[in-house]
Amino acid sequence: MDDAALAESNPGRGARAAEVFIAFLKLGLTSFGGPIAHLGYFRDELVVRRRWIDEKGYADLVALCQFLPGPASSQTGFALGLLRGGPLGALAAFVGFTLPSAILLVLFALGADLFGGPIGAGAIHGLKVVAVAIVAQAVFGMAKTLCPDKTRASIALAAVLLAVLVAGSLGQVEAIAMGALAGLWLCRVPDEAIAGHLRFPVSRAVGALSLVTFFVLLIGLPFLAFSQGLGVFDAFYRAGSLVFGGGHVVLPLLETEIVRSGWVSESRFLAGYGAAQAVPGPLFTFAAYLGAILNPGPNGLLGAAIALTAIFLPGFLLLIGVIPFWDALRSRASAKALMRGANAAVVGILGAALYDPVWTSAITGPYEFALALTCFVLLMVWKCPPWIVVLVGAIGGILIGL
Repeated sequence: MDDAALAESNPGRGARAAEVFIAFLKLGLTSFGGPIAHLGYFRDELVVRRRWIDEKGYADLVALCQFLPGPASSQTGFALGLLRGGPLGALAAFVGFTLPSAILLVLFALGADLFGGPIGAGAIHGLKVVAVAIVAQAVFGMAKTLCPDKTRASIALAAVLLAVLVAGSLGQVEAIAMGALAGLWLCRVPDEAIAGHLRFPVSRAVGALSLVTFFVLLIGLPFLAFSQGLGVFDAFYRAGSLVFGGGHVVLPLLETEIVRSGWVSESRFLAGYGAAQAVPGPLFTFAAYLGAILNPGPNGLLGAAIALTAIFLPGFLLLIGVIPFWDALRSRASAKALMRGANAAVVGILGAALYDPVWTSAITGPYEFALALTCFVLLMVWKCPPWIVVLVGAIGGILIGL
Protein backbone atom coordinates (compact mmCIF):
# COMPACT_ATOMS: atom_id res chain seq x y z
CA MET A 1 0.00 0.00 0.00
CA ASP A 2 1.52 3.34 -0.99
CA ASP A 3 1.32 6.41 1.23
CA ALA A 4 -1.62 7.92 -0.63
CA ALA A 5 -3.74 4.80 -0.16
CA LEU A 6 -2.64 4.53 3.44
CA ALA A 7 -3.58 8.14 4.10
CA GLU A 8 -6.96 7.77 2.39
CA SER A 9 -7.75 4.66 4.43
CA ASN A 10 -6.91 6.54 7.59
CA PRO A 11 -9.87 8.58 8.89
CA GLY A 12 -7.42 11.07 10.39
CA ARG A 13 -6.15 12.28 7.01
CA GLY A 14 -7.98 15.56 7.52
CA ALA A 15 -6.87 15.80 11.13
CA ARG A 16 -6.91 19.19 12.76
CA ALA A 17 -3.76 21.26 12.77
CA ALA A 18 -3.70 20.95 16.56
CA GLU A 19 -2.80 17.27 16.30
CA VAL A 20 0.07 18.06 13.95
CA PHE A 21 1.25 20.91 16.17
CA ILE A 22 1.35 18.73 19.30
CA ALA A 23 3.27 15.97 17.49
CA PHE A 24 5.87 18.39 16.11
CA LEU A 25 6.15 20.36 19.33
CA LYS A 26 7.19 17.12 21.02
CA LEU A 27 9.76 16.58 18.27
CA GLY A 28 10.95 20.17 18.51
CA LEU A 29 11.61 19.72 22.24
CA THR A 30 13.46 16.42 21.95
CA SER A 31 15.14 16.23 18.52
CA PHE A 32 18.83 16.78 19.20
CA GLY A 33 21.66 15.84 16.85
CA GLY A 34 21.17 17.63 13.54
CA PRO A 35 19.20 16.98 10.33
CA ILE A 36 20.02 13.29 9.89
CA ALA A 37 19.03 12.58 13.50
CA HIS A 38 15.83 14.60 13.00
CA LEU A 39 14.83 12.38 10.11
CA GLY A 40 15.26 9.38 12.39
CA TYR A 41 13.06 10.97 15.06
CA PHE A 42 10.41 11.72 12.41
CA ARG A 43 10.45 8.12 11.23
CA ASP A 44 10.05 6.71 14.74
CA GLU A 45 7.25 9.07 15.72
CA LEU A 46 5.29 9.60 12.50
CA VAL A 47 5.98 6.53 10.33
CA VAL A 48 6.34 3.73 12.87
CA ARG A 49 4.17 4.92 15.76
CA ARG A 50 1.53 7.20 14.23
CA ARG A 51 1.56 5.70 10.69
CA TRP A 52 0.97 8.99 8.92
CA ILE A 53 2.91 7.67 5.91
CA ASP A 54 4.45 4.32 4.94
CA GLU A 55 8.16 3.51 4.68
CA LYS A 56 8.40 3.83 0.90
CA GLY A 57 6.55 7.12 0.88
CA TYR A 58 8.72 8.47 3.67
CA ALA A 59 11.92 7.44 1.89
CA ASP A 60 10.74 9.17 -1.26
CA LEU A 61 9.84 12.32 0.68
CA VAL A 62 13.27 12.43 2.30
CA ALA A 63 14.88 12.03 -1.14
CA LEU A 64 12.87 15.00 -2.43
CA CYS A 65 13.84 17.25 0.48
CA GLN A 66 17.51 16.30 0.19
CA PHE A 67 17.37 17.07 -3.54
CA LEU A 68 16.17 20.64 -2.94
CA PRO A 69 18.02 23.59 -1.41
CA GLY A 70 16.90 24.37 2.11
CA PRO A 71 16.73 22.72 5.54
CA ALA A 72 15.97 19.09 4.67
CA SER A 73 14.56 18.05 8.05
CA SER A 74 12.29 21.10 8.34
CA GLN A 75 11.11 20.62 4.75
CA THR A 76 10.35 16.97 5.52
CA GLY A 77 8.37 18.00 8.60
CA PHE A 78 6.53 20.68 6.63
CA ALA A 79 5.60 18.11 3.96
CA LEU A 80 4.40 15.60 6.56
CA GLY A 81 2.22 18.29 8.13
CA LEU A 82 0.87 19.14 4.68
CA LEU A 83 0.10 15.48 4.01
CA ARG A 84 -1.63 15.03 7.35
CA GLY A 85 -3.51 18.31 7.80
CA GLY A 86 -3.32 20.35 4.61
CA PRO A 87 -1.88 23.89 4.56
CA LEU A 88 -2.74 24.54 8.21
CA GLY A 89 -1.07 21.26 9.12
CA ALA A 90 2.08 22.32 7.26
CA LEU A 91 2.14 25.61 9.17
CA ALA A 92 1.52 23.80 12.46
CA ALA A 93 4.38 21.39 11.79
CA PHE A 94 6.78 24.26 11.06
CA VAL A 95 5.79 26.25 14.15
CA GLY A 96 5.82 23.26 16.49
CA PHE A 97 9.21 22.00 15.35
CA THR A 98 10.88 25.42 15.14
CA LEU A 99 9.51 27.32 18.13
CA PRO A 100 11.41 25.66 21.02
CA SER A 101 14.91 26.20 19.63
CA ALA A 102 14.04 29.66 18.31
CA ILE A 103 12.86 30.78 21.76
CA LEU A 104 15.96 29.39 23.45
CA LEU A 105 18.31 31.12 21.00
CA VAL A 106 16.48 34.44 21.25
CA LEU A 107 16.75 34.25 25.04
CA PHE A 108 20.47 33.55 24.68
CA ALA A 109 20.81 36.53 22.34
CA LEU A 110 18.95 38.89 24.67
CA GLY A 111 20.96 37.67 27.66
CA ALA A 112 24.36 37.58 25.98
CA ASP A 113 25.25 41.05 27.26
CA LEU A 114 24.94 39.70 30.81
CA PHE A 115 27.95 37.45 30.20
CA GLY A 116 30.45 39.98 31.48
CA GLY A 117 33.73 39.40 33.26
CA PRO A 118 36.26 36.64 32.66
CA ILE A 119 33.81 33.77 33.25
CA GLY A 120 31.23 35.03 30.77
CA ALA A 121 33.85 36.01 28.20
CA GLY A 122 35.51 32.61 28.59
CA ALA A 123 32.23 30.78 28.05
CA ILE A 124 31.54 32.79 24.89
CA HIS A 125 35.06 32.08 23.64
CA GLY A 126 34.54 28.38 24.38
CA LEU A 127 31.41 28.38 22.21
CA LYS A 128 33.47 29.79 19.35
CA VAL A 129 35.93 26.92 19.77
CA VAL A 130 33.03 24.44 19.76
CA ALA A 131 32.02 25.87 16.38
CA VAL A 132 35.41 24.75 15.00
CA ALA A 133 34.76 21.14 16.04
CA ILE A 134 31.14 21.18 14.83
CA VAL A 135 32.00 22.57 11.40
CA ALA A 136 34.98 20.20 11.05
CA GLN A 137 32.67 17.28 11.82
CA ALA A 138 30.17 18.56 9.25
CA VAL A 139 32.85 18.91 6.56
CA PHE A 140 34.18 15.42 7.29
CA GLY A 141 30.75 13.77 7.27
CA MET A 142 29.48 15.62 4.21
CA ALA A 143 32.68 14.90 2.29
CA LYS A 144 32.26 11.16 2.92
CA THR A 145 28.66 11.25 1.70
CA LEU A 146 28.72 13.88 -1.04
CA CYS A 147 32.31 13.53 -2.34
CA PRO A 148 32.88 9.75 -2.38
CA ASP A 149 34.90 9.71 -5.62
CA LYS A 150 37.74 11.60 -7.30
CA THR A 151 35.43 13.59 -9.54
CA ARG A 152 33.31 15.08 -6.77
CA ALA A 153 36.32 15.58 -4.51
CA SER A 154 37.89 17.61 -7.32
CA ILE A 155 34.70 19.67 -7.69
CA ALA A 156 34.82 20.39 -3.93
CA LEU A 157 38.46 21.48 -4.18
CA ALA A 158 37.67 23.79 -7.10
CA ALA A 159 34.82 25.28 -5.03
CA VAL A 160 37.26 25.99 -2.17
CA LEU A 161 39.59 27.82 -4.53
CA LEU A 162 36.76 29.82 -6.09
CA ALA A 163 35.29 30.75 -2.70
CA VAL A 164 38.73 31.95 -1.54
CA LEU A 165 39.59 33.87 -4.71
CA VAL A 166 36.18 35.55 -5.12
CA ALA A 167 35.16 36.81 -1.69
CA GLY A 168 31.57 37.20 -0.56
CA SER A 169 28.30 35.77 -1.80
CA LEU A 170 29.33 36.12 -5.45
CA GLY A 171 32.10 33.55 -5.00
CA GLN A 172 29.74 31.15 -3.24
CA VAL A 173 27.06 31.42 -5.93
CA GLU A 174 29.68 30.97 -8.66
CA ALA A 175 31.06 27.90 -6.85
CA ILE A 176 27.62 26.27 -6.66
CA ALA A 177 26.90 27.07 -10.31
CA MET A 178 30.31 25.70 -11.32
CA GLY A 179 29.67 22.53 -9.33
CA ALA A 180 26.25 22.04 -10.89
CA LEU A 181 27.60 22.42 -14.43
CA ALA A 182 30.53 20.12 -13.71
CA GLY A 183 28.14 17.55 -12.23
CA LEU A 184 25.94 17.73 -15.31
CA TRP A 185 28.96 16.80 -17.40
CA LEU A 186 30.93 14.49 -15.10
CA CYS A 187 28.57 12.95 -12.50
CA ARG A 188 26.08 10.95 -14.53
CA VAL A 189 25.47 7.37 -13.39
CA PRO A 190 23.31 4.56 -14.78
CA ASP A 191 19.61 5.00 -14.12
CA GLU A 192 18.52 3.77 -10.71
CA ALA A 193 15.25 2.08 -9.86
CA ILE A 194 12.63 4.49 -8.55
CA ALA A 195 10.41 3.44 -5.67
CA GLY A 196 7.62 5.17 -3.82
CA HIS A 197 5.02 7.65 -4.97
CA LEU A 198 3.85 10.89 -3.38
CA ARG A 199 0.51 12.61 -3.70
CA PHE A 200 -0.04 15.89 -1.89
CA PRO A 201 -2.92 18.38 -1.93
CA VAL A 202 -0.91 20.70 -4.22
CA SER A 203 -1.95 21.34 -7.82
CA ARG A 204 0.47 22.05 -10.64
CA ALA A 205 -0.84 25.62 -10.80
CA VAL A 206 -0.05 26.19 -7.12
CA GLY A 207 3.35 24.56 -7.60
CA ALA A 208 4.16 26.81 -10.56
CA LEU A 209 3.03 29.89 -8.60
CA SER A 210 5.31 28.91 -5.70
CA LEU A 211 8.30 28.54 -8.02
CA VAL A 212 7.59 31.91 -9.64
CA THR A 213 7.30 33.51 -6.19
CA PHE A 214 10.62 31.98 -5.14
CA PHE A 215 12.48 33.43 -8.11
CA VAL A 216 10.70 36.80 -8.02
CA LEU A 217 11.73 37.28 -4.38
CA LEU A 218 15.27 36.02 -4.98
CA ILE A 219 15.83 38.36 -7.92
CA GLY A 220 13.61 41.26 -6.89
CA LEU A 221 14.31 41.72 -3.17
CA PRO A 222 17.76 43.33 -3.66
CA PHE A 223 16.08 46.05 -5.75
CA LEU A 224 13.26 46.54 -3.22
CA ALA A 225 15.38 46.79 -0.07
CA PHE A 226 14.63 50.46 0.52
CA SER A 227 14.56 50.00 4.30
CA GLN A 228 16.74 48.17 6.78
CA GLY A 229 13.93 45.70 7.49
CA LEU A 230 13.65 44.73 3.82
CA GLY A 231 17.43 44.53 3.60
CA VAL A 232 17.46 42.07 6.49
CA PHE A 233 14.70 40.01 4.91
CA ASP A 234 16.63 39.96 1.62
CA ALA A 235 19.88 38.85 3.28
CA PHE A 236 18.30 35.93 5.16
CA TYR A 237 16.12 34.93 2.19
CA ARG A 238 19.16 34.78 -0.09
CA ALA A 239 21.08 32.68 2.43
CA GLY A 240 18.18 30.25 2.78
CA SER A 241 17.89 29.95 -1.01
CA LEU A 242 21.43 28.64 -1.49
CA VAL A 243 21.73 26.00 1.22
CA PHE A 244 22.50 22.72 -0.53
CA GLY A 245 23.64 19.64 1.32
CA GLY A 246 22.80 20.34 4.96
CA GLY A 247 22.05 22.95 7.58
CA HIS A 248 25.70 23.66 8.37
CA VAL A 249 26.15 25.17 4.91
CA VAL A 250 24.11 28.13 6.14
CA LEU A 251 27.13 29.22 8.23
CA PRO A 252 29.28 30.64 5.40
CA LEU A 253 26.24 32.07 3.63
CA LEU A 254 25.05 33.93 6.74
CA GLU A 255 28.57 35.04 7.60
CA THR A 256 28.82 36.66 4.18
CA GLU A 257 25.45 38.37 4.45
CA ILE A 258 25.40 39.37 8.11
CA VAL A 259 28.95 39.70 9.44
CA ARG A 260 30.51 41.31 6.39
CA SER A 261 27.62 43.78 6.30
CA GLY A 262 28.64 44.90 9.78
CA TRP A 263 25.30 43.98 11.35
CA VAL A 264 26.75 41.40 13.78
CA SER A 265 30.31 41.05 15.04
CA GLU A 266 32.25 37.93 14.09
CA SER A 267 32.69 37.04 17.77
CA ARG A 268 28.97 37.13 18.57
CA PHE A 269 28.18 35.32 15.31
CA LEU A 270 30.38 32.33 16.17
CA ALA A 271 29.28 32.29 19.82
CA GLY A 272 25.67 32.03 18.71
CA TYR A 273 26.52 29.30 16.22
CA GLY A 274 28.14 27.32 19.03
CA ALA A 275 25.10 27.83 21.26
CA ALA A 276 22.82 26.65 18.44
CA GLN A 277 24.42 23.20 18.71
CA ALA A 278 23.12 22.80 22.26
CA VAL A 279 19.41 23.19 21.50
CA PRO A 280 17.01 20.74 19.84
CA GLY A 281 15.30 21.39 16.55
CA PRO A 282 16.55 22.79 13.24
CA LEU A 283 19.92 24.55 12.94
CA PHE A 284 18.25 27.26 10.83
CA THR A 285 16.85 28.77 14.04
CA PHE A 286 20.34 30.25 14.39
CA ALA A 287 18.75 32.98 12.25
CA ALA A 288 16.48 33.93 15.18
CA TYR A 289 19.57 34.57 17.33
CA LEU A 290 21.12 36.74 14.63
CA GLY A 291 17.90 38.66 14.01
CA ALA A 292 17.63 39.44 17.73
CA ILE A 293 21.10 41.05 17.92
CA LEU A 294 21.26 42.91 14.59
CA ASN A 295 22.67 46.42 14.75
CA PRO A 296 21.14 48.54 13.36
CA GLY A 297 17.67 47.14 13.83
CA PRO A 298 15.14 45.77 13.41
CA ASN A 299 16.32 43.52 16.21
CA GLY A 300 14.90 41.89 19.32
CA LEU A 301 11.72 39.85 18.78
CA LEU A 302 10.84 41.67 15.54
CA GLY A 303 14.29 41.07 14.05
CA ALA A 304 14.17 37.42 15.09
CA ALA A 305 10.75 36.96 13.45
CA ILE A 306 11.89 38.60 10.20
CA ALA A 307 15.09 36.55 10.02
CA LEU A 308 13.35 33.28 10.88
CA THR A 309 10.59 33.78 8.32
CA ALA A 310 13.00 34.85 5.58
CA ILE A 311 15.45 31.99 5.97
CA PHE A 312 12.81 29.23 5.97
CA LEU A 313 10.54 30.69 3.28
CA PRO A 314 12.59 29.83 0.15
CA GLY A 315 12.95 26.17 1.11
CA PHE A 316 9.20 25.85 1.65
CA LEU A 317 8.36 27.67 -1.60
CA LEU A 318 10.67 25.32 -3.52
CA LEU A 319 9.16 22.28 -1.82
CA ILE A 320 5.59 23.29 -2.68
CA GLY A 321 6.72 24.19 -6.19
CA VAL A 322 8.45 20.89 -6.94
CA ILE A 323 6.01 18.45 -5.25
CA PRO A 324 3.56 18.28 -8.21
CA PHE A 325 6.41 17.68 -10.66
CA TRP A 326 8.60 15.40 -8.56
CA ASP A 327 7.72 12.08 -10.18
CA ALA A 328 8.77 13.40 -13.59
CA LEU A 329 11.81 15.31 -12.35
CA ARG A 330 13.41 12.54 -10.31
CA SER A 331 13.49 10.22 -13.32
CA ARG A 332 15.83 12.56 -15.22
CA ALA A 333 19.49 11.57 -15.03
CA SER A 334 20.55 15.15 -15.83
CA ALA A 335 18.74 16.55 -12.77
CA LYS A 336 20.41 14.03 -10.47
CA ALA A 337 23.84 14.67 -11.99
CA LEU A 338 23.42 18.42 -11.58
CA MET A 339 22.60 18.01 -7.89
CA ARG A 340 25.57 15.70 -7.31
CA GLY A 341 27.89 18.41 -8.58
CA ALA A 342 26.17 21.19 -6.62
CA ASN A 343 26.31 19.17 -3.41
CA ALA A 344 30.04 18.51 -3.90
CA ALA A 345 30.60 22.24 -4.37
CA VAL A 346 28.90 23.14 -1.10
CA VAL A 347 31.28 20.82 0.74
CA GLY A 348 34.07 23.00 -0.62
CA ILE A 349 32.30 26.19 0.44
CA LEU A 350 31.88 24.87 3.97
CA GLY A 351 35.53 23.77 3.99
CA ALA A 352 36.61 27.29 3.09
CA ALA A 353 34.47 28.67 5.92
CA LEU A 354 36.05 26.22 8.35
CA TYR A 355 39.31 28.10 7.90
CA ASP A 356 37.93 31.64 7.65
CA PRO A 357 36.14 32.82 9.74
CA VAL A 358 35.66 29.81 12.03
CA TRP A 359 39.28 28.72 12.65
CA THR A 360 40.95 32.12 12.37
CA SER A 361 38.55 33.69 14.87
CA ALA A 362 38.51 30.95 17.50
CA ILE A 363 41.95 29.27 17.47
CA THR A 364 44.26 31.94 18.88
CA GLY A 365 46.71 29.69 20.75
CA PRO A 366 47.66 26.14 21.71
CA TYR A 367 45.03 25.89 24.46
CA GLU A 368 42.22 26.72 22.04
CA PHE A 369 43.60 24.19 19.56
CA ALA A 370 43.68 21.49 22.25
CA LEU A 371 40.11 22.30 23.29
CA ALA A 372 38.86 22.21 19.68
CA LEU A 373 40.58 18.87 19.11
CA THR A 374 39.02 17.50 22.30
CA CYS A 375 35.55 18.56 21.17
CA PHE A 376 36.14 17.06 17.72
CA VAL A 377 37.18 13.70 19.21
CA LEU A 378 34.15 13.73 21.52
CA LEU A 379 31.91 14.22 18.49
CA MET A 380 33.59 11.90 16.00
CA VAL A 381 34.98 9.08 18.15
CA TRP A 382 32.96 9.08 21.35
CA LYS A 383 29.73 10.08 19.55
CA CYS A 384 28.78 12.42 22.39
CA PRO A 385 25.55 14.43 22.01
CA PRO A 386 26.26 17.97 20.78
CA TRP A 387 24.90 19.57 23.95
CA ILE A 388 27.53 17.75 26.02
CA VAL A 389 30.27 18.94 23.67
CA VAL A 390 28.94 22.50 23.96
CA LEU A 391 29.10 22.22 27.75
CA VAL A 392 32.68 20.91 27.59
CA GLY A 393 33.64 23.76 25.25
CA ALA A 394 32.10 26.43 27.48
CA ILE A 395 33.83 25.07 30.59
CA GLY A 396 37.10 24.79 28.69
CA GLY A 397 36.76 28.38 27.51
CA ILE A 398 36.24 29.54 31.08
CA LEU A 399 39.36 27.67 32.25
CA ILE A 400 41.42 29.17 29.42
CA GLY A 401 40.13 32.63 30.28
CA LEU A 402 41.00 32.23 33.95
